[in-house]
Amino acid sequence: MQVAVIGGGIIGVAAAHALLDAGHSVTVVDREGFAAGTSQGNAGMIAHTDILPLASAKAWANLPRWLSDPLGPLAIRPSYIPQIVPWMARFALASFPARVEASTRALIALQGKALSAWEGRLGALRLEEKHLRKKGYLSVWSDAGSFANYPKLAARQRSAGIKVEILDRTGVKELEPALSRNIVGGAYFPTGVSISDPRALTKELGAVLLERGAKLMKLSVQAISSGQDAVRIHGADGSAFEVDRIVVATGAWSKSLAGSMGDKVPLDTERGYNITLPTGRLGLSRSVIFEGHGFVTSALDIGDRVGGAVEFAGLEAEPNYARIDAILGRLRQFLPDLDISGGTRWMGHRPSLPDSLPVISSATRDRRVVYAFGHGHYGLTQAAVTGLCVEALVSGSKAPIDLTPFSVERF
Repeated sequence: MQVAVIGGGIIGVAAAHALLDAGHSVTVVDREGFAAGTSQGNAGMIAHTDILPLASAKAWANLPRWLSDPLGPLAIRPSYIPQIVPWMARFALASFPARVEASTRALIALQGKALSAWEGRLGALRLEEKHLRKKGYLSVWSDAGSFANYPKLAARQRSAGIKVEILDRTGVKELEPALSRNIVGGAYFPTGVSISDPRALTKELGAVLLERGAKLMKLSVQAISSGQDAVRIHGADGSAFEVDRIVVATGAWSKSLAGSMGDKVPLDTERGYNITLPTGRLGLSRSVIFEGHGFVTSALDIGDRVGGAVEFAGLEAEPNYARIDAILGRLRQFLPDLDISGGTRWMGHRPSLPDSLPVISSATRDRRVVYAFGHGHYGLTQAAVTGLCVEALVSGSKAPIDLTPFSVERF
């Protein structure tokens, strides 16, 4: 079949490779090309050990504190409050215990296949050694009360087959001596994997797609529609063309394309910020998650990246890079000698849904259109397994997991 994958980010290129594997003819359609958007600037972690949705009673308990600080871990621009209220209402509904448990089970299923799918994808292309960094990663706590609650989550992670070692302050310092004594404890995930560089990985996967026979079309897609014998892509320049199947993988920009198929999806963007410093500047050898502070650090091949936090302000507002300064200020309590000179700042748009589950689903009224968007903080993590799921939906074969929780019809 002739399949058009709209979106040249990490989800789109992973899906395109899976479709090529199954013998389909693939064209990737993107307004700029491979790795031009959000996929180029994430933290570079395959975070398959994360199994909890963001929506929870804990999130609501912290919300007043977070929102009281305009540069804190979560912020909403005042002008954007009317637009985000419906999303927040759904987030509240997704925070009820039964819904949290359902989302957790769905995430465990998806995350449980994430790393092996990446190893399979990159191994088949002989790129695993080049791009995967199997050093494990570390979560650390500065609040003793929060750290005391972690063993309950650790038990759930272990029940899902995730290896985790709980460390005291001394154990954390043995792994990462640069961290200050402000750390009270940590959790080490020995199977944690980071990648070389998100942009380099996405661009190389795109280049290999072309070597394998796929095509790249640079086009801004305005809408999609159904025909009797095909589905149609409409460009913003007035052009149109038909294919047998369409995959929508345009991240935070997917809402309008799903809408042209009649699916109203509560998709918004969590704007994330980071700064990439010269290599070795942090003195950390692996990715570190600073629990309760809303940021992570990553030792990438291109430098040491510090990023995180959530800002709701839509797709058009200018970046507020003071948020990066605030993150660095919080990081200094753990790395007091931090030197931030020579860093490159960046802001990207995470495609976010209120229940923390992506849409991996056929369109409601035309199963020839397949959705693959809304992965939030886990686009890189879930890309390879999402690609396998997309191929199953396109080909009509069995998916590697039950896709019912990820259906667009849940909205």
